[in-house]
Formats: sequence, C-alpha cells, structure tokens
Amino acid sequence: MNLRHSPNGSTLSPLSVEVKSAEERDILSEESFQKMISLERKRTERSGKPFLLMLLDMGDRPLSAKTCKTLEQILTALAIYTRETDVTGWYKDKSVVGVMFTDIAADNQTAVLSTMIRRVSETLRSKLTLEQFNQVSISFHVYPESWDHDLPQRPSNPALYPDLSRRNEVRKVYRITKRAMDVAGSVAALILFSPVFLVIMAAIKLTSRGPVFFRQPRVGQHGASFTFLKFRSMYVNNDASAHKEFVKKLITGKGDHGANGNGSGVYKMTRDPRITLVGAFLRKTSLDELPQFLNVLRGEMSLVGPRPAIAYEVEAYDTWHRRRVLEAKPGITGLWQVCGRSRVKFDEMVRLDLRYAKSWTPWLDIKILMRTPRVVILGDGAY
Repeated sequence: MNLRHSPNGSTLSPLSVEVKSAEERDILSEESFQKMISLERKRTERSGKPFLLMLLDMGDRPLSAKTCKTLEQILTALAIYTRETDVTGWYKDKSVVGVMFTDIAADNQTAVLSTMIRRVSETLRSKLTLEQFNQVSISFHVYPESWDHDLPQRPSNPALYPDLSRRNEVRKVYRITKRAMDVAGSVAALILFSPVFLVIMAAIKLTSRGPVFFRQPRVGQHGASFTFLKFRSMYVNNDASAHKEFVKKLITGKGDHGANGNGSGVYKMTRDPRITLVGAFLRKTSLDELPQFLNVLRGEMSLVGPRPAIAYEVEAYDTWHRRRVLEAKPGITGLWQVCGRSRVKFDEMVRLDLRYAKSWTPWLDIKILMRTPRVVILGDGAY
C-alpha cells in the first residue's frame, strides 16, 4: 500500500468504512492534519460534541519499506472503525499517524474510549506480527479534556494543540524579543517604583490588619497554576463566595449588567464591602498591580497579555473561553485593559484576548504599553 498525501495538501479524503485500495487511500500532510485538529476543536466548542484523537507512533526510525508495510497493515486494520467524517493524516511527518474520530457522544465518553482501546488493540494484535505490534505506540486523547487545577502542572493536553506549538516555533524570534522586553521592563519598573512600594506597604500596614501582599493561585498559560501577587486591597479572612457567584453569573451571561450605573457589563464588583479604604484607592489607580512585575520577572506573566484567571472562573468557562489561557501568557496589561477594562462584557474580553494572541508582535506590545499609562491615570473602567 502506498501512503500518499492529498494532491493539494489540504483536500480531505478520509478512510471509509470499507477498506479501499492503495490508489484510493489518502493521508493528509502534517500541516493540513494539524489545521484539521484546530478546526475540529472549534467545531466542538460550538456543538459540544467531543472528538477522539488517536495517535500511532512509529518512533523516530526512518520510514523504511518495513515500516511502510507495518503502517499499511495498521491502516487496513483500522479502516473498519473509520467513518467518512473521521480524518486521517500525519500528526508528525513520516513517524506519527493520527486519526480523529468525530462527534462522540458527550455523555458516554468513557465507554467509547474503553471500547475503542479494546477493539484497536485486539485488531492490531490479530493483523500484525509481534515484532510489528511492538514497533507501535498508541495513545488516545479526548477533546475537550478535563482540567484539574489542584495540580500545579499543565492540565491541558499538549497533544491536542500541535498547531499552537507550530505557531510558537514560527514566532521564536518574537518570543525571545518579548521575553527580553519583559525582563528589562520589570526590572526597570521595580527600581523606578521602589519608593512607591514603600509608601503603599506602610499605608496598608497602618490602616488594616494582615499581610502587605495578597497571594492567590491563578491560572497561567496552558492552564498551569502560579502564585499571583498584588498589594492587599481587602480585609483579611473575607468570604469569597459572593465574588465566586458574581463571576460565574457574569461569565454565563446572567450577571447584573447595570451594576456600574450605566448598563454596561462589569467584570469587578463595584460595591465590594471586602475592600479597605486604602484598597479602594489602590484599585482605582491600579497601584495594587505593581507586585506583578515580580511575576513577570519570574516568567509566570508578561508585561502584555490576557488577565490571569482564577480557578473558579475557569470552572465556569465555556470550552471556547479556555483559549484565552492557552494561547498567550497572562499579562499586567493588554487589549482588554486599554479598550474599556471593566466596562467590557466577558465574551468581548475573551475575543480581545484571542485577537491579541493571534496577532501579537513586539510592536503591538509597545503600543499597548504606551496606551496603558493614560488608562491608569484616568482610572478608565477601573473599580
């Protein structure tokens, strides 16, 4: 059997339920297949129907005639499980074949996965020699994945986002430049604002009990957790349940959009009894954000990026909302902050974050940084 790419590298000719001849069987190129994974993720976001990605890894050995024969037998064996709506392609060129099984029943994922693993294993064992079977590493990945924010490591599954890895590799020079800007900018800011740090620390200590800094687990890029720093603006031992309920209602579109008096959506509670008098000033002027330059210096945040999320916020996200914490490192400022901040409704904030993640450049970061002081001074949209 001859494994060949589609003539234009993008036309989908998936395996059908019937085994086709060598001349009829096509397999998508690596770039085209990864684009199809991205497209299928977006379809799942809209439809709510999960998909299963199966990867058959032949290792890094050269694609010899022997390996081709093994792949030929594998694809022939799997053809009976593949529908016209499923997609087959090179996940990694000449070494990893991927198959996407689409429209899985959302309420029966575990049973479907167990059945698929059992049937694929049985079929391959019956069709391949022991030597051939031992050459293949098979893995299964369900999208959307379940995120566990109690664990510090990345909860999202990298195997489901090969297109993002490709995009990051293309932007390698930009990413190096961005990190250099982050380090230089955070060091300069910490030195410049050191007298302000001392004044704020004294004001917090003299007006309320508790630590100077507020530390909270936040969700960073790829869903990984990190310790977020701010100057404390609230009384200690406060009850966060009201804020949790407020945020969940806002994300699901059930929030009180008249809470700020002008009928527009707000992200923060505008009359929060947990906030101290000093804290209210710090929030209005965004001075409570200054310790985040330490997060930037440590590489957990960037100067520019999406606002870092709280774990209980992410629990209320729609699947497509997760992309804001997958596609870019969180930042101190960003498009959301310079485009209305708390006046912008949640879905619009997410769209701004995704637009930034897709089109960011060092020059765009510079433009956002230049616009930020005006927003901070005017307190535009801050609460």
